[in-house]
Amino acid sequence: MRDLAIRAINAARQFGASYVDVRVMERTAEGIEVKNGRVEGVSNATSSGFNVRVIVNGAWGFASSARMENAEAERIAQQAVQIARASALVAGDPVRLSALPPQKGSYRTPMHTNPFSVPLHQKVQLLLDADAAMQSVKGVAITSANMEYSREHKFFASSEGSEIEQELFDTGAAISATAVDPDSSEMQTRSYPNSFGRQAGTVGYEFIEAMDLINHGARIGEEAVRLLTAPQCPSGLKTVILDGPQTALQVHESCGHPIELDRVLGYEAGFVGKSFLTTDKLNGHYRYGSNVVNLTADATVPGALGTFGWDDEGVPAQRTPIVAEGIFSGYLMSRDTAPLIGLSSNGCVRSDGWNRLPMIRMTNVSLEPGNWKFADLIADTADGIYMSINKSWSIDDRRLNFQFGVELAYEIKDGKLGQLYKNATYTGITPQFWGSCDAICGPDEWTVWGTPNCGKGEPMQVMRTGHGAAPARFRNVQVGVGRWS
Repeated sequence: MRDLAIRAINAARQFGASYVDVRVMERTAEGIEVKNGRVEGVSNATSSGFNVRVIVNGAWGFASSARMENAEAERIAQQAVQIARASALVAGDPVRLSALPPQKGSYRTPMHTNPFSVPLHQKVQLLLDADAAMQSVKGVAITSANMEYSREHKFFASSEGSEIEQELFDTGAAISATAVDPDSSEMQTRSYPNSFGRQAGTVGYEFIEAMDLINHGARIGEEAVRLLTAPQCPSGLKTVILDGPQTALQVHESCGHPIELDRVLGYEAGFVGKSFLTTDKLNGHYRYGSNVVNLTADATVPGALGTFGWDDEGVPAQRTPIVAEGIFSGYLMSRDTAPLIGLSSNGCVRSDGWNRLPMIRMTNVSLEPGNWKFADLIADTADGIYMSINKSWSIDDRRLNFQFGVELAYEIKDGKLGQLYKNATYTGITPQFWGSCDAICGPDEWTVWGTPNCGKGEPMQVMRTGHGAAPARFRNVQVGVGRWS
């Protein structure tokens, strides 16, 4: 890997590049799908290649190839330079990079058990057993269980003298049960530990074992069946308590995406739009939320899905305040966007493959824990709704107006959980919603939620992002059908 990268850097410099970086990557992923008691598929794929990114005459150029040969390294370097020269003919202000000392080192995801070393039949049997536990519940019509794990080996080198090798693993799994009413054909689904894919982290197979999928199977099957006969969630202004995973998704959509500086500056609007958090709001006075709301972007959280040693520009992983006691205080930045607001990159650039341009992506954007116990939070709520696990979402292209639906909700009455509700939704406007947050559970109930398929760009790139959160309470939230509150 190193020899190929150094050859490409030298060639690009000879062709006229003022800056060069090269990423050589190999990614292997294996997935297992089980549905209704049968193995639907087992996949195993490996993709490898390299890319060259250059600056010539103040403009970027990028080219990539799957042929990892010396002659190809020189050809791709020349192609990247030619693209940059062409781009410079129509470019605006020249690219400026924030300062970065040469980086040297290596990083490997800490783990106890490499998921690839666990026998395939053992992993398949775990999913079949979890599926059988869901199938044991009368009224459950559709069951599914999945597992996916990957290894990414990559080498980064730059003309500034950086040389970095990383080996990153991510591991995840999930189960879901769907109940169907035979008369009305209504369907209700419960998921564990999360919906829409799987819960994942930068850890080993021990992460899946800790999920205890088999022992949760019957529970989520029973909840899916109960939802069929549950009443609709009532509408109106309510006090809402969101569970950890739902709070984390709220962070992802209404904070994580709008703090991506390329989106703020209008450089990137593909797939999820622009941002309401414009640069004039980075003045130390813009109120994003209440005083209890503290948000950070931290690529060093152990086991979280957005954790690494260095980003794909060679910037070290770090922790950045985003909201401090409710006041907006920071963005996710790259080396070429940070100087535009007088700052330096905080290491938030990644690419989903060797043939894709790196771009600003979320690391672990998290809501810092408060000091409440969940039981005390429920007991302190006289009248409200507890909502758990995402079912649907809609948010405008500035990440301002939103609506979320959840799989399951409970009435809170006189400090106790009561009636089960189905089809619960809530709506809001981001700063008003976070401004209504008056309580967050403490570190013991703070967990890291990981989504492996966050989309951005055109063509869309997916990325593995993490979000730490604990259950949180919000006052005067519009629940059910209603106007934006």
